[in-house]
Amino acid sequence: MAMMDNANQPLSFAADEVDASQPDPLTGYRRFQLGAFEFSRDEYFARVAWPAKGETHSHLIPADAFLRAVMRDVAWGFFYGWVNFDEVIGTRNHYGMVDLYAGTFNGVLKQAGVDYLETFESPRIMATFKAILHDWVNEGFDPFAAPEETGSAFGRKHGDNAEAIERFRVATQRMPGLPDDSPLRDDLPVNRQFADVAQDEPEIHAEPGFAGELHAFNLFKYLSRSDVTWNPSVTSVCKASLFCPTTEEFILPIFHGNDRVEWFLQLSDEIVWEIADKNDGAPRARVTMRAGDIAAMPADIRHQGYSTKRSMLLVWENATPDLPQRYESGELPPYPVEF
Repeated sequence: MAMMDNANQPLSFAADEVDASQPDPLTGYRRFQLGAFEFSRDEYFARVAWPAKGETHSHLIPADAFLRAVMRDVAWGFFYGWVNFDEVIGTRNHYGMVDLYAGTFNGVLKQAGVDYLETFESPRIMATFKAILHDWVNEGFDPFAAPEETGSAFGRKHGDNAEAIERFRVATQRMPGLPDDSPLRDDLPVNRQFADVAQDEPEIHAEPGFAGELHAFNLFKYLSRSDVTWNPSVTSVCKASLFCPTTEEFILPIFHGNDRVEWFLQLSDEIVWEIADKNDGAPRARVTMRAGDIAAMPADIRHQGYSTKRSMLLVWENATPDLPQRYESGELPPYPVEF
């Protein structure tokens, strides 16, 4: 989603914290161990294995879908709440500790007793996920890009794409373009699907004595130059209130499970959201948002979006630190309005 800084910021990791095998002689990919979880991949699929009921169980995810999901988990720092890679595998952020689970939030696997969850310190799981990206992302594939904009994730190991996966999420302190804050990045090209977006900047006319204290920028211009999809960047900060706009194309690579209410404002085009229960994945609703629509995503759901044309979305996040605990305890209802 939104703007990413292209400057090469290495996703460094401590090698001694990552349990990795030698490259497979046939495919060239390494296997990774994290606690009792094992990650491996072949030409087409990523495989995640875990223990349950005295046996080893495993789950396959297409390699491109898996890498797009892991890329978001890394870029977002595990984000708010749950990042479900699909209906089986995912992470839950405890802000310092992270759950990695298989089937824990899948009603069928949970009922069968073949689910598994293990909790790790954030730096340890982050190091492993970064190492997986560095090893499994091949030359020419960008897990941040729309499918039409990138090459294939499939096949045997060939090269890498460190430049693509070493982007970082923009975390503006107040607003882009302010002194000592994140840049507007006018050097990035306009995306192919935003060629009609006006590129002029607003004129600022401050009252006498207020010169330099008023700031504005063209948000549509800013977003039109986004070189990533489904990656929210912070562009406005007012205490715990964060505006996180983003550009969306194809499918959100994860099912995001909320630990707080999120507000969505559709700025352009259309996104279709599939809404499901956070705990067991049971379908709840389908929401179609068109330009100008506003929706609240409750704190007890998971959601995944579909955008046929690249669109612009503004996500409003409440970053109040104790919100997850207040929602989980039942102190706050999971929805913002009582009808």
